Amino acid sequence: MKENKSQACHMTSIGGQAVIEGVMMRGPKDIAIAVRKPDGEIEIDKKPVSSLLLKHKWLKLPIIRGVVSFIESLIVGTKALMWSASFYDIEEEEDKKKKEEMTEEERKKLEEKENKALNFAIYSSVALALVLGVGIFMLLPTVLVGFIKDLIPVGFLATLLEGIVRIAIFLIYIALVSNMKDIKRVFEYHGAEHKTIFCYESGAELTPENARKFSRLHPRCGTSFLLIVMVVSIILFSFISWSNPWQRILIRLALLPVVAGISYEVIKFAGRSKSKFMQIVSKPGMWLQNLTTREPDDSQLEVAIASLKSVLTGNKEDDKW
Repeated sequence: MKENKSQACHMTSIGGQAVIEGVMMRGPKDIAIAVRKPDGEIEIDKKPVSSLLLKHKWLKLPIIRGVVSFIESLIVGTKALMWSASFYDIEEEEDKKKKEEMTEEERKKLEEKENKALNFAIYSSVALALVLGVGIFMLLPTVLVGFIKDLIPVGFLATLLEGIVRIAIFLIYIALVSNMKDIKRVFEYHGAEHKTIFCYESGAELTPENARKFSRLHPRCGTSFLLIVMVVSIILFSFISWSNPWQRILIRLALLPVVAGISYEVIKFAGRSKSKFMQIVSKPGMWLQNLTTREPDDSQLEVAIASLKSVLTGNKEDDKW
């Protein structure tokens, strides 16, 4: 029988993300990525948290902090994915031979060049993800509903239909990718991440045996955040007129940071609230996690536990909500 969040005795701010054959955890002071390498060993990359929220107090204001956190999460998540993928890149024998024949100075220059290329790839990937995400999940539904808006007499109904189309596109996308073999593995590590965090919050010893007992569905999951973004957008965009479609699109683009900021506050509150109302609000996102998480095996739980242990400070007050 799966345990749930009502049994938690320590609500933590620690969050994570599944990567290729591994899990990234972000603690109060450090970020750690643990990956199961092809040889079976667990490799851990640990770095201190670097955030604009720590440098500028005004960025911690409600709504604003949500926008900053969202963008930073995209960058950190993309870096984690690329690092985990590096263990499964197949380098050509010719390239390996060339590197072996290089001098130390030549290797350093090559590494600098590769790091610059990697940074460019990371930020380009984030920019592309934002453009595609906004285009497919935010603007495409507006365009589709725009063709039949004259058949819908009330503006709110058009916005509601637009929201339903957006959610439908999102669900179809998740359902399609969840059947891919490699994505299934990532979703298993996603489940391992949630179970491990629940285990830690419960006060139980961090072992695969203990973590296995907990639910793979967590109220602070990014999947729930995306669904809340769509619901918040339906409410907020219902106040925008349909009379000028281009004006509507531009206003919506301008309001996207506000949508992200409000959604962040909702998911943050839902993660620490035990009220019946917030449990109801969280339910759709929790149901959706049945698609984006899978039951992990003990080896995957070991990786998630290794990642989580790497970001713990030894003082639970540090990662308390």
